[in-house]
Amino acid sequence: MIGIFDSGVGGLSVLKEIQSALPLVPFIYLADQYHVPYGPRPLPQIRKFTNAACDFLIREGARLIVIACNTASAAALQTVREQHPQIPFVGLVPAVKPAAERTVTGRIAVLATPGTFHGRLYITVKNKHAQNVIVYQDTVPGLVEQIEKGELATEPTRAILNTALLPLLSKQIDKVVLGCTHYPFVSPLIREIVGDQIELIDPAPAIARRVQYLLQESGISVDTNPSGIHNRYISTDPNQTLGSALHHLLGFRDATIEVAEWQPDGQIASSPRTC
Repeated sequence: MIGIFDSGVGGLSVLKEIQSALPLVPFIYLADQYHVPYGPRPLPQIRKFTNAACDFLIREGARLIVIACNTASAAALQTVREQHPQIPFVGLVPAVKPAAERTVTGRIAVLATPGTFHGRLYITVKNKHAQNVIVYQDTVPGLVEQIEKGELATEPTRAILNTALLPLLSKQIDKVVLGCTHYPFVSPLIREIVGDQIELIDPAPAIARRVQYLLQESGISVDTNPSGIHNRYISTDPNQTLGSALHHLLGFRDATIEVAEWQPDGQIASSPRTC
């Protein structure tokens, strides 16, 4: 079973690509909607949440874990790898490298949360691969919250994106890196604003390819019997609408949503209950 973790529904963009590449592999998707958004939170707190989420997924049977959140990856990827050396982990970092390699104007934009920009993972990748490129950064305040509410094409969402993107268009950028897994869900609206000449770069397809590779490298067997697949969707907040998001973001109907509550000791309780 593949474990996929995000602070909310953004990781569903990664799940979509993984399911497309590996339709016969069961997964468990965990959304920490009790604490969403992660972006404005301090890195030590994000690290604590991510460590607990990974512990939970391992207890529930995950043999490979995708941290489908740039902010959580920036805060905790190295830590969880050290704590669980037997588990392959796949983390996310904004796709600065391909953007820097493909830019013609030498100017790219990265849209991500403050937690991602402050993380060592992003800074390392940027310093290594974008030394000869001008990188503009924007945290797009409020966008994650809009996507969590399912407001993908409303005027408030458009206003948030206009504030972030319109000033960047005057900088001669030719690549926009979607540095948060929530953001691909508003890529049609971003496209309307920036036009067809600017490339939008989403790392999710590369993440799916990495998962395929690690499954093979780690010798994790894949059951090719589709009747044995049992996918799970879990949220840490019964008041959030993960089921609705699965419907309007991925077209899934009638998915059973489980709720796993945070405990006073900072862990996520086992034995989730059906919402």
